[in-house]
Amino acid sequence: MQTANTDYAGIIFDMDGTLVDSRLDFTLIRDELDCPEGIGVLEFIDTLPRDRQPAAHKVVLRHERNGAMKARWMPGAKACLERLAANGIPTAILTRNAREITALTIERLGIPVSHWLAREDAPPKPAPEGLLSIAADWQLDPASVAYVGDFEYDLLAARNAGMVGVYYDGDGRNLHGHLADRTIRHFDEL
Repeated sequence: MQTANTDYAGIIFDMDGTLVDSRLDFTLIRDELDCPEGIGVLEFIDTLPRDRQPAAHKVVLRHERNGAMKARWMPGAKACLERLAANGIPTAILTRNAREITALTIERLGIPVSHWLAREDAPPKPAPEGLLSIAADWQLDPASVAYVGDFEYDLLAARNAGMVGVYYDGDGRNLHGHLADRTIRHFDEL
């Protein structure tokens, strides 16, 4: 496990697979869309003819909505956010989910964050714009902010934004730790 400065001025989190387990079945989504491995689902939809894109987005939205209704906190995530709030550390979410799904998940679980951005608000990760927008809203140097996520796009987005990339490796498989500045197995480590 890598170590890094743990004195963050703000922490931004990915949502699915990081703060919450929404039980999204990406294999099923890919199968329904005929999306090949090695390309993100949203990026694949962008390659489809314009007349096929709305139907493809509806497939993703249906799965995301089902996931939002099943979403449960990841172990220790809620307590971590509560501790950060108690210590005056701002928190936010940047997700590739749709805005309506993000709002539904945040409302259902009562996720205590000061900001959140969804795929309609900024180019999807690994693009850095969403992270940089949140840091600017907080008036913080991106280098003083950590982005916590469970997937390579999260860690690449952090790197692209000049932020500390924290890999949440809850299952211990360490698939993306090589892209991270720091790896955690449990939120107590933050």
